[in-house]
Amino acid sequence: MGATYLRSEVLRSFRNRRFLILSLAFPVVLYLTITGPNRHHSFDGVAFALYFMMGMAALGTMSSVISSGAVIAADRSGGWTRQMRITPLTTRSYFGAKVVCGYLRALLTIALLCLAGTAFGVRLSAVEWLTVLGLLLVGLVPFAVLGIVLGHVLSADSFAAAMGGIVTLFSLLGGVYAFQLATSGPLFQIMRALPSYWLVQAGKAAVGGGGWPAEGWIVIAAWTVVLTPLAVLVYRRDTNRV
Repeated sequence: MGATYLRSEVLRSFRNRRFLILSLAFPVVLYLTITGPNRHHSFDGVAFALYFMMGMAALGTMSSVISSGAVIAADRSGGWTRQMRITPLTTRSYFGAKVVCGYLRALLTIALLCLAGTAFGVRLSAVEWLTVLGLLLVGLVPFAVLGIVLGHVLSADSFAAAMGGIVTLFSLLGGVYAFQLATSGPLFQIMRALPSYWLVQAGKAAVGGGGWPAEGWIVIAAWTVVLTPLAVLVYRRDTNRV
């Protein structure tokens, strides 16, 4: 049953027009528009085309994986979650399908932006491309868990607005839009403590040294460790209400 449910969720996911706009169209169009006149410039020590490609990849992939929570919220509000709990489908398969769909959307977003980046002169070796992809996928783990949390605490009607605000905040503080609110001081330390900052830094890390410094791994792990028990808590609380 798990495979059948996953297949239906994948089809359902890619029929979502909101996903096509937020995760694909918006980041790609913004990248093409901004990078065109700035392709020969650099930012934060790397070519602008590469840096902004990573910024838009962070924006699109964050939206992709967090939006899995919108499906959970819709299932809850429509009573579908209650019906699923009386079927043989396990909780692990249920949430696993949501996470897999989020990552599939993220992979499509990354692929399109990498193609756009290549068109604007981004040249990386095979190892560097794989490093970028690996860091992005690892960096999305806390956002996938965050989507599950939000799906259980927000209604279907309020989810879109909340997700938009959360993604915008993470994007601004993470340096997604090729400007940084700070380069030193307390605010900069806050920025470095966010997983979105390290998503954007994935391209620079791949070119400069093959990976994040220890700080990046610690930040991603810390957010995941904190959010995972919270996801379990809100899920159990939601289950007990049924």
